[in-house]
Amino acid sequence: MPATLTVRDETPAGGVMREWSLEFLEETITVRDLIRERVYQEVQDHNARGRSAEPYHGLVRPEAYERALNGPGTDAKARPIDWRKQFDRAVEAFEANQVLILIDDRQAESLDQTFTIGPRSVVTFLRLTLLVGG
Repeated sequence: MPATLTVRDETPAGGVMREWSLEFLEETITVRDLIRERVYQEVQDHNARGRSAEPYHGLVRPEAYERALNGPGTDAKARPIDWRKQFDRAVEAFEANQVLILIDDRQAESLDQTFTIGPRSVVTFLRLTLLVGG
């Protein structure tokens, strides 16, 4: 039976920027599975919209090359964003503590950490910004 998980993007101050649901085939998943499904879905949604006025708002930003190809002022049709590259970048960001993941208010510690999705499970993603000079 599919398990539905509530996902939130929050600011470090606790403001909710976005909230949506992800479905998984299994109730028990890893943090890696969570990141993969989130990134895959957001890239698929973005690519399906094509060349809309809305920029890509994913967990991590596309590499400079992809941003340049798809950035404002380009007349050519936007090229699809590669979800695998985005997934790799998201994993790197998690491992570098640039993205924190809270599972029911408990911080995820590793990509291989497993958790069970319950009826009220909420996962929060916090993107941390490095301060210059600090």
